[in-house]
Amino acid sequence: MRRRSFLKAAGATVPTALLERLALGQGGDGASKLAASGEAHVVGEGQDRFGEHHPLGFTTILFRVGTKESGGSLFAIEHRGLGKGGPPEHVHLYQDEWFYVLEGEVRFRVAGKETVVKPGESVLGPRMVPHCFAGTGEKPARMLITCTPAGKMEEFFRAVAVPNGPKMDAALFARYEMQYVGPGIVG
Repeated sequence: MRRRSFLKAAGATVPTALLERLALGQGGDGASKLAASGEAHVVGEGQDRFGEHHPLGFTTILFRVGTKESGGSLFAIEHRGLGKGGPPEHVHLYQDEWFYVLEGEVRFRVAGKETVVKPGESVLGPRMVPHCFAGTGEKPARMLITCTPAGKMEEFFRAVAVPNGPKMDAALFARYEMQYVGPGIVG
């Protein structure tokens, strides 16, 4: 009887441990020691998590939370100096994208509906829903964006936010688990 109770208890803990690892985004490979470390990483005002700045034509991007440090569950960036213009309309196959405007005004198109978002307001671009945005105010905007889960978004921004970066077209978007829908909003 004791052995049977022990086996039941052991069998119950294995799935629990596996679920905890999956919830942390670790899968079976232990990929995110940072996520499990419990360490806090403070990123200062105007700073990038990795000490880099990523120019993207209509804005400069700062990485605030990297993919690996969240175990793949989150990627967060800040747009600084978001001018007139923005990305083409697109769909994320696996990520929800949340936008929070800190300064300026940003026009969004989500599921065909356009709205202007002002400081302190946010909007969600759910996965599989076409969306785009553009800075439209008199002053450059500042905005936080989170992608959950992180997917290939950090890789995407590292590829495109470089001088003379690649053309944003269907092939590029497909490489990073997105679909190109069409032109974005003209700022």
